[in-house]
Amino acid sequence: MSAPAIVQIEGVTKRFAGVVAVDDVSLEIRPNEFFALLGPSGCGKTTLLRILAGFERASAGRVLIDDEDMARVPPNRRPVNMVFQSYAVFPHMSVAENVAYGLRVTGAPRPEIGPRVKDALAMVRLSGLEERAPDQLSGGQRQRVALARALIKRPKVLLLDEPLSALDRKLREEMQLELVRLQQEVGITFVIVTHDQEEALSMADRIGVMDQGRLLQVAAPQELYETPSCRMVADFIGKMNLFAGRVIDARADVLRIESELGELRFERAGLGAQESGSAEIGVAVRPEKIRLSYAPPSDGLIGVQGRVAQLAYLGDASLVYVDTSAGRRITCRLPNQHRGAGMPAAVGEICWVAWEPADCLLLTE
Repeated sequence: MSAPAIVQIEGVTKRFAGVVAVDDVSLEIRPNEFFALLGPSGCGKTTLLRILAGFERASAGRVLIDDEDMARVPPNRRPVNMVFQSYAVFPHMSVAENVAYGLRVTGAPRPEIGPRVKDALAMVRLSGLEERAPDQLSGGQRQRVALARALIKRPKVLLLDEPLSALDRKLREEMQLELVRLQQEVGITFVIVTHDQEEALSMADRIGVMDQGRLLQVAAPQELYETPSCRMVADFIGKMNLFAGRVIDARADVLRIESELGELRFERAGLGAQESGSAEIGVAVRPEKIRLSYAPPSDGLIGVQGRVAQLAYLGDASLVYVDTSAGRRITCRLPNQHRGAGMPAAVGEICWVAWEPADCLLLTE
């Protein structure tokens, strides 16, 4: 039997002057879990995080942390701590003074503060920098100071609001690995808010995708990527080719769809729970599932003929954009497996793109 949730969000709604920022969200977050709230700007994820922290009050619903209702618990008394996007490191204090700040204002015994500061700095790999000023640190080091200051109070839940967005790409990737290591080492629940899909996929145990204040899907990264529950999630997580379709034949063993790519036929046995009998349906396929060739594909594959319209070299892969006769563009991602192999196609060439029917997603919402 799994452990009871450390965070329970029950029917939480938040309105600002008639605008619904969070719309009837219910969610459970597990002990020792790295959980990500993911979505576009303005989707409500930061507002939900601030409700957890106590900086905003819900218009409806309730939040429980470790089975305690937080309705009357002020932010400074909640078993959480928050790391902000801007770090909020005090410029006039040394590294050690910054980390010790939370303990001092809550009246921790003086003999206890020094050893805890030392442990916290070791945890974030800043040992030896105790006397440095913040302006003598890199962006990544300042972020580690903010993390140490938050963790030194030993919260049950650490809340992170876009904590890596100010860092350059390479440092951000390093800090993603560091945050995962840190979460596993300290063994507490991390809840991170991000709009970066790769960041959420690479770090989180589970991800909750939000849009327009609603929670659309909660799942592990691989499940979220491979079997999104709706078109918005499919389109937001990674790249996706998404085409409109209409069911024209729904027999017990076969499903036929008239789509923007032409008529498509699927064996029911391979569809799982993706298709629910809706007349209007979205047909989706990831770019990396698609093959490119100059001859018609073999039987059993879904194939569409088109013309190469554009190419993009990404280093480890190339994107090939193919325009079909129906006026739709299909994106194909091909790995660059051999040094000096060159681009996989040329603009203007007639080609075929093809993929396995089992790699299609059929989305009814």
